[in-house]
Amino acid sequence: MPIYDYQAKDPAQGCDKCREPFEAMRRLDDPPLTNCPACGAPLVKLIAAPALGRSKSKLDDRAKAAGFHKLKRVDKGAFEKLY
Repeated sequence: MPIYDYQAKDPAQGCDKCREPFEAMRRLDDPPLTNCPACGAPLVKLIAAPALGRSKSKLDDRAKAAGFHKLKRVDKGAFEKLY
């Protein structure tokens, strides 16, 4: 389930929960929250960066062991061989 960030439209009118941004786990088919569950103040849905993790599969190590090479682009048409 995705996690959405919400905050009171007017933080001065909100409670301790919605005065600052808070997270709410919602199903994709659930409508967005319009009011604070604690005080009923109107909310706005904030845009937040997604949480992305790094692969823990050691792809670089396995690719290097299999004889593959990794290139890094350093300029237009120029690459540096990392391994």
